[in-house]
Amino acid sequence: MSSFETGVAALVCVFGGALLGMFLRTVLPKHHLDSETKDVVKLGMGLVGTMAALILGLLVTSAKSAYDTQATELTQASANALMLDRILSHYGPETGEARQTLKNLVAGAIDKMSSAGRRGSRVEPSHYGHESLYEQIHSLSPQDEAQKSLKSEALALALSLGQTRSLMYEQQEIAPSKPLVFVMIFWLAIVFLSWGLFAPKHATVVATFFIAALAVSVAIFLILEMYTPYRGLIRISSAPLRAALSQLGQ
Repeated sequence: MSSFETGVAALVCVFGGALLGMFLRTVLPKHHLDSETKDVVKLGMGLVGTMAALILGLLVTSAKSAYDTQATELTQASANALMLDRILSHYGPETGEARQTLKNLVAGAIDKMSSAGRRGSRVEPSHYGHESLYEQIHSLSPQDEAQKSLKSEALALALSLGQTRSLMYEQQEIAPSKPLVFVMIFWLAIVFLSWGLFAPKHATVVATFFIAALAVSVAIFLILEMYTPYRGLIRISSAPLRAALSQLGQ
């Protein structure tokens, strides 16, 4: 299920739980709704609500960690690309083709991020350009110790850049724990059911339940969106790559 579908399912389950509770209020015997029963239900649902909050906190922490990791890797890759371009520039004019290949790689990465965001699809890696860059650097023939050192540094940066790109693409498969999400939605539905069980039956209460259920479902939707930082609503900015691109080749 997509994050939107999961959010809608959460809205239906949670708000449906509240409506079910209001319906049960009309059919249950009166002694099931007395003050003592209400106190016991409050205690039990307080525990369930606390556990649901803990799971929600775990999901937020996990999603934020995954999002921040990929944002940091994108920034690091941008810095490595800029550093590689500077090293090639110091090597000499014979690195012009390699520098152009590097610039094309960065421009291609920006285009892929933009197109993936529009289509909502996964960003697919392209290793051809990076392999070409590595081969172009490897084919350089140093004339002195300085160029040998620069070539070695350039190869190390090119390799690190390729590893970071591969890692970023593979991390797109990271997904939230489905059992945690389903259990949290189930527990929230139970909590709303208990609230509806002792709530008066009129439009203001129904509207309040709907707004609360909508807020919960939107929160779940936004949490799940952070697991898809290249194609979701909460996307990683391509600003570091654009900043690097503006400096490449100068």
